[in-house]
Amino acid sequence: MVKVGIIGGSGIYNPSMFDNNLKPIKVDTPFGRPSDSLISGEVDGIETVFLSRHGWGHKYSPSDINYRANIYALKKQGVTHIISASAVGSLREDFKPLDVVIPDQAYDRTTKRASTFFDNGIVAHIGLADPFCPGLSNILYEVSASKYATHKGGTYICMEGPQFSTRAESNVYRKLGFDIIGMTALPEARLAREAEMCLGIVATVTDYDVWYEESVSIAQVIEYATKNEAAVQDIIRRSITKIADAGDCPCRHALEGAIATSPDAIDGDTRKKLGLLMDKYIK
Repeated sequence: MVKVGIIGGSGIYNPSMFDNNLKPIKVDTPFGRPSDSLISGEVDGIETVFLSRHGWGHKYSPSDINYRANIYALKKQGVTHIISASAVGSLREDFKPLDVVIPDQAYDRTTKRASTFFDNGIVAHIGLADPFCPGLSNILYEVSASKYATHKGGTYICMEGPQFSTRAESNVYRKLGFDIIGMTALPEARLAREAEMCLGIVATVTDYDVWYEESVSIAQVIEYATKNEAAVQDIIRRSITKIADAGDCPCRHALEGAIATSPDAIDGDTRKKLGLLMDKYIK
């Protein structure tokens, strides 16, 4: 059974793509509250859940988002696939503002964020060679490229923020071969993989970052993200029906054989806290 979660970022807060049966759901998790109430609905008969990444009114900065609570809350609602909408800066001249990018790699420059569910007495080592689900990403690309200027693949460098890059940083990232830059893909993708959910990103380019000798402002980011909002919603909506027919995926079994801690060494509190994620592997 497929259930799709949508995480909306800067400029993408509107769950109006849903058909009907909209209802808010308040969710508690062992990691605290998510950024906002979840919005449950349907798209072409497929159950779908929307979460505003930064919360209503954009009140959480990228470093303050409770990523663990967000991903856990979606898992708790039975979500199997996550489509993450993200505004990004371009580090390439041919990735133009208002273009869409479906990245396939990520480079992590964050330093302040909890990036695993498995700590404090339990260890799991998952594979993350391909941080975004290849199958889901292919669906997103095919759907997007049929109507919009879309780039397949590319490396998303995730910076800590909330400040934008210095010109020196931006030029170094270009020399290192990175393609787009943002502030939220990680640890979102890491946690989704630990929770055995497929995650793909629809990244919309809002600016050229500062290597292009232009300043970047949040007003510009929001303006361009909002301009692309209808396109992002269209891409997500048309992708959902294809996800329903996609079949199984290795992301859905990422924890199999990954838990290194002996079951006898896992205390009761940890078992209760992480049971949603690991009960099928730990008896």
